[in-house]
Amino acid sequence: MSVALVLVSHSARLAEGTRDLAEQVAQGAVPIRAVGGAEDGSLGTNAFAILEAIESLDTAGGVLLLVDLGSAVLSAETALEQLAPEKRERVRLADAPFVEGAVAAAVEASVGSELEAVLATAEAARGQGKLG
Repeated sequence: MSVALVLVSHSARLAEGTRDLAEQVAQGAVPIRAVGGAEDGSLGTNAFAILEAIESLDTAGGVLLLVDLGSAVLSAETALEQLAPEKRERVRLADAPFVEGAVAAAVEASVGSELEAVLATAEAARGQGKLG
């Protein structure tokens, strides 16, 4: 079972667009959920929506969370605290750029890499988008 991705953004549109891009490069081989925006459609994050996404994708391969901005980290950490310990062991929160990390992670996961390799690839994407 492949590593799954949960993409958390303050913007539902950004989360969904990043998911679309990641799904395209992974060619359907990676389960990906986009979680973005507040319940009322405004900008924000929702720890319960993140928790639901993680639980819906909980696989033997694990789940990698990618987040866009500071408070999304807090929401993701809150969601992780709500997981049972045996599930929490299979989830990682990446310190990676949101879009570049998601694309890199999707490619790595699509070739069957394990969770720690997918995490490392996402985090290595930092600085890859620099010009010049």
